[in-house]
Amino acid sequence: MGVSEILASVDREIAVLRQARALLSGTAVAPKKKPGRPSKTAAATLAAAKPAKKNTKRRKKRNLSPEGRKRIADAVKRRWEAQRKASSSK
Repeated sequence: MGVSEILASVDREIAVLRQARALLSGTAVAPKKKPGRPSKTAAATLAAAKPAKKNTKRRKKRNLSPEGRKRIADAVKRRWEAQRKASSSK
């Protein structure tokens, strides 16, 4: 076995040990995930990890006219009334 082969073997062993250490330290440090909305710090780290988009255009906010709001409200009231009638007839 030559010196270069020994060095290559040692390098492979080092790589394997580093992977094992990374796996072990990663699971020991990471806290258990809690249900619910992530904290601001978690969201900030996720945002920092994602690559930034180059062309980020904001869409114009869509607004409802008062007439449109009234039409929707009337439709919902009619729907509720129909459901009340259907449940009272059973």
